[in-house]
Amino acid sequence: MWLTPDQVDALRTACYEAGAPYLQQRNETMIALTYDTGLRVGELVDVDVEMLREGNSELYLPGHIQKDYPNDNSPGPVTMELSTDVSRLISSYLNSRWKESPALFPARSSERISTQGVRNMLHKVAETANVRPYLVDGSRGDAEDVSPHALRHSVAYRMMNAEDGNTLYDVRNRLRHRSIQTTERVYDHLIKV
Repeated sequence: MWLTPDQVDALRTACYEAGAPYLQQRNETMIALTYDTGLRVGELVDVDVEMLREGNSELYLPGHIQKDYPNDNSPGPVTMELSTDVSRLISSYLNSRWKESPALFPARSSERISTQGVRNMLHKVAETANVRPYLVDGSRGDAEDVSPHALRHSVAYRMMNAEDGNTLYDVRNRLRHRSIQTTERVYDHLIKV
């Protein structure tokens, strides 16, 4: 399942209609960063402020927070360029953040938001925005189907359908799949959308 760019924009806007005021910009920043980079939810919650580089225009991901692959094929560190919009949003968020923490995204009651906390936030803003994801068979899911992984799939949709010149290799590189076969198997249907 995936979301269109307009649906992701609606989620970002809904962050300011749902949730406590001091969490609104944090929530929008989580959505924007995930949609820009394709981070897995476990990676998103492990991002620390110190991993932002070059005036918040790059995100450095050490290998230890990335998905671990079998047979000792763990990934090495990677630096991801962030869009200007996301870079500015992160800078604004950091300048007005309500809680100092090494974690980029702290929670109310702990130093770092949990993966379940991210899922709960997405469900709430999707319900507020009445966003229903698209399914492979052409039907629509429900607001509670919007998940961090649906945002990850939405990166592939955006790259293949809303941006010019991207290939499945570009999608693979952005999402950091180990093999192009994974990208083809999971996202080939998006070429036909």
